[in-house]
Amino acid sequence: MSSAIETLTRLVDAEDRFDHSPAELRETQLAALNERFQERRERIRLLAHRAREAGTTEIRSREDMVGLLFPHSVYKSYPESFLIEERWDRLGKWLGTVSPYPISPIETSDIADIDDWIGRLQARGHYVSCSSGTTGKSAMLLASERDMTWSRVDTVNVFSWGSGVKPARDRRMIGVGATAAVPKNMVIAEAQQAAFSDPARERFSLPLPPITVGSLTRMVVLRKKIADGTALPGELADFERTSRERQEALDKAMITGAEALIRYRDEKLYIAGMWNSLYQAAKIVRDLGYSAKDFHPDNCLYVGGGLKRAQLPPDYQEFVHETFNIPASRDFQNYSMQELNSGMPKCQKGNRYHVPPWIVPFILDEAGETLLPHESGEVEGRAAFFDLSLDGRWGGIITGDKISLDLSPCACGQKGPSVRNNITRYADLKGGDDKIGCAGTVDAYVRGLS
Repeated sequence: MSSAIETLTRLVDAEDRFDHSPAELRETQLAALNERFQERRERIRLLAHRAREAGTTEIRSREDMVGLLFPHSVYKSYPESFLIEERWDRLGKWLGTVSPYPISPIETSDIADIDDWIGRLQARGHYVSCSSGTTGKSAMLLASERDMTWSRVDTVNVFSWGSGVKPARDRRMIGVGATAAVPKNMVIAEAQQAAFSDPARERFSLPLPPITVGSLTRMVVLRKKIADGTALPGELADFERTSRERQEALDKAMITGAEALIRYRDEKLYIAGMWNSLYQAAKIVRDLGYSAKDFHPDNCLYVGGGLKRAQLPPDYQEFVHETFNIPASRDFQNYSMQELNSGMPKCQKGNRYHVPPWIVPFILDEAGETLLPHESGEVEGRAAFFDLSLDGRWGGIITGDKISLDLSPCACGQKGPSVRNNITRYADLKGGDDKIGCAGTVDAYVRGLS
């Protein structure tokens, strides 16, 4: 007999995976949560600590899981000195506190930089992906080979469901923008290309160097030095020069990208990017005299991530759609985050993000400490999730997002839980100061073990 986790995760290929009501899923999800807890409670040191603190030995209700969810900040809890001083051995020990698999010591004397360190971990089956960290430390998120395999399948299914585009390999792919060159992003890009790209048509990407974890980390460290007043004059000059050169390169690349979009306008396009870069490309295309009437009528759009604090006009989405002739049915948007392994695609009719059966959603109070009562209808609060597909780290995460979770059937006809399209970040609502109640003690514990 298959386990509860397998019962839920094997729905990844099911056409009706979003059509299971919360009531139908509740018992199996609860069993799956307990199953995962029993498997991992002694294998992840932080989880064992949290379980001992809470006195939890079994998951009998969703409330029992709340105290075992990790604040998203835990993946940023490494001391910054480890990066600044290039203490790769200590950083590896820190990772071991949140990993279910032993991370054996590696030779670090000849490691050149963090990218080299990540490469050596990957050679041993530990895939480290990092968030952008543009406003602070990058989150370091461990994944396993099983997670990479899952992402290859899930990303294609999610995009196909949300956009209506079948994996027929009949489109030219055009990437407008740049994402961090980390394992998860690269696996997703490869899977999308294998499923939707015409092999005879070369993918176009902006002519920019890859954004590696090392390049992100160096900028974060330097920003911290500038904020602390410890940056040397030469470092300040280098920062200003690098920032200027990167902006000039990006401006030139965006023009090249817009020209490529115009050059291939008669072809069926798969256009990918974040809203800011998509809007900038669309504006250049318009300035060059082209618009929807010049583009193929069956183009599709893959939007990754939110605005990332970009300031765009209110009609930015309509502007992009109308520039590239994107039909309403071909506009794909997805709610997810690096901390999760799976996507929640937005439907066309209900304008809501659909939660798959193997992701268990929780709505907590603002402090992230208490589960809000929620048996039917819609409730608003801090989003937390347990992704049962995750293998390389604990699947439970308390996010920085304020969401509205609806347990009622969606207008699109799907009966599963869904998230309203009004997601905001508590940090934005509170002027950048977002505190999750358990974060301080959890982060301190992890730092103490490393």
